[in-house]
Amino acid sequence: MPEPGAITSHLAAADTPELVRAPEATFLSVGGSGRPGTEAFYRKMAFVTAVEASLPGAARISPSDACVIEILYWYPKQAESVEIEDFYTGNSIDLLEYRITTRVADSTTHNAVVSARRDAAGRADDPGGEVELFTLPESLVVQVMHHGPFKDEFETLARLGAFARDRGLRRSGPHREIHIDPFTAQTPQDALRTILRDPVA
Repeated sequence: MPEPGAITSHLAAADTPELVRAPEATFLSVGGSGRPGTEAFYRKMAFVTAVEASLPGAARISPSDACVIEILYWYPKQAESVEIEDFYTGNSIDLLEYRITTRVADSTTHNAVVSARRDAAGRADDPGGEVELFTLPESLVVQVMHHGPFKDEFETLARLGAFARDRGLRRSGPHREIHIDPFTAQTPQDALRTILRDPVA
């Protein structure tokens, strides 16, 4: 396990909660709102994947042909304040706002994204909305690797939230899920690995 506050590898997390620093990274992204898992949600995810695949080789840093999807989730300001452990239960998830992302090289340009989107539109259903470059700064986070179905994340988030509380830390930004394994609406979820990562202060 990394030392507390050490910069972690972007796609690494232990099976037990840990306190690390997540590195700065650049992403291709598209925004959305509402309940995850809807047809619109999966259309956006598929389109981000298609645009990433259309980028020049120098812009693509995914470890395989299937890019790693990462999703940031948060609630609008008027919603009830929630912590790590009650993130999905403190408000209706229909209120969620999200940003579906995949990591790209820091040198990726706006023009490259525009060209890739144009190419991807011929192969995937363009859901509309702005596909843009987005940078996450280095940040202090608590994280853990979740194994299995998304519906079982509540227990994992409870452990992660307790770990943060025991160290006097609270969630300080969007909840982040890093999907190590590619998935669609039809993918069996028992073997999926998902890094649950929350910025804290």
